[in-house]
Amino acid sequence: MSDRKFSIRKYIAIIAILLVLVMTVLDVTLVNVSLPVLAEDFAISDSVIVWIVTVYQLVITVLLLPLSSAGDLYSYRRNFLTGVIIFTIASALCAASQTFSMIIVARALQGVGAACVMSVNIALTRLIYPRDILGRGLALNAMVIAIATAAGPTIAGCILSVASWHWLFLINIPFGVIAFIIGKKLLPHNPHREPKVKFDWIGAIENIIVFGLIFYSLGSFARKGDFSTNICLFIAGVTIGVFYVKRQLRHDVPMLPVDLFRIRLYSLSIATSVCSFIAQNMAMISLPFLFLNRLGLSEITTGLLMTPWSLATMITSPIAARFIEHHNPGITAAAGMGVYATGLILLATMPQSTTTELDIVWRMAICGIGFGMFQTPNNVVMVIATPAHRTGGAGGMQSTARLVGQTLGATLVTLIFAIVTPLISVTVCLYTALGMAVIAGLLSLSRANKI
Repeated sequence: MSDRKFSIRKYIAIIAILLVLVMTVLDVTLVNVSLPVLAEDFAISDSVIVWIVTVYQLVITVLLLPLSSAGDLYSYRRNFLTGVIIFTIASALCAASQTFSMIIVARALQGVGAACVMSVNIALTRLIYPRDILGRGLALNAMVIAIATAAGPTIAGCILSVASWHWLFLINIPFGVIAFIIGKKLLPHNPHREPKVKFDWIGAIENIIVFGLIFYSLGSFARKGDFSTNICLFIAGVTIGVFYVKRQLRHDVPMLPVDLFRIRLYSLSIATSVCSFIAQNMAMISLPFLFLNRLGLSEITTGLLMTPWSLATMITSPIAARFIEHHNPGITAAAGMGVYATGLILLATMPQSTTTELDIVWRMAICGIGFGMFQTPNNVVMVIATPAHRTGGAGGMQSTARLVGQTLGATLVTLIFAIVTPLISVTVCLYTALGMAVIAGLLSLSRANKI
């Protein structure tokens, strides 16, 4: 087999990863849009139907690091293919659900499949792409995610206008089948390494308990659950987490990659990622309230006004990937956060009495451009800062950092909405997001001379 043919086979393999990204991202978007329809069909309240989203996210969160560790020790490819099978079967079970309990179980199973895939997505991308163009691969992933996110509400609306909600899950099946066939034939195996380390089952259980308690309590707090119960669960999670971290420090290849945090470039990148996703989610959650309640725009218009953000990120990400092949990714990411912060300032200071849809569109686009400039360079720095055989754990931690940032962002929005008058609550959220974006930019800039 020629080198060229081998390279072509490797690059075709990325199609499997992209198909699964489309499948998992679309699934989240489609389900979010269909929640009112599902609540009516199952005859349950809006607050209860949210569990269809919550259980999926919670399962992913608690399993990411254990599955990343398994990928590092055994096989990224096997993790991926197993996840595709589980997610596809679970999608069929969701579509066949006749009761709320059944769809909750099926969604939890979907979360297991999604965690399998997400835990090794970055690791497989690193194996497929040479280091000098790794940014292009990560940017392509980001672009596909942005496209799926932007197209999701429209696709959901089209499906629900002509068919039942069951078809929102059935469309996952062809994606899953094609991804499995391509992945089975073309995805690379892990590089050989010695000696083999046994999987840490005790650590996996501790990880599930710690992240489960902490994320459940934060998510419940964001949904205005019982305050005392949430505080107790959070404290329990943190307490167990202390013992979990101490135990992980004694491992040569820990499940929670505490050893990687000794790499200053990696730890800075994780901190940057958390701050950036806090800033992003605070804006994404609070802005619809501005458009709907303060500006009096319709639900359809509000949905359309959120789209320029995703589209701008989609366009900017591959450009940023090319740019950092010859320029410092730390400085590029910092500049991206600067542009994003500018967009937040423009939105926060927008004159609401004379604002038109066009005034909002270009401001949202600036935010999307800034985040597109930041995201790919930050991911590249995070990947290259870690040893190749630890890419699974590093990638799992990267996804965990994103989930931590998004959860903290949602919790902060809830807290601000609870203690600040509605007249200025969105503005306070945007300025808080601005502060987190500035911190992310400064952290990114501080690592520029270490790349």
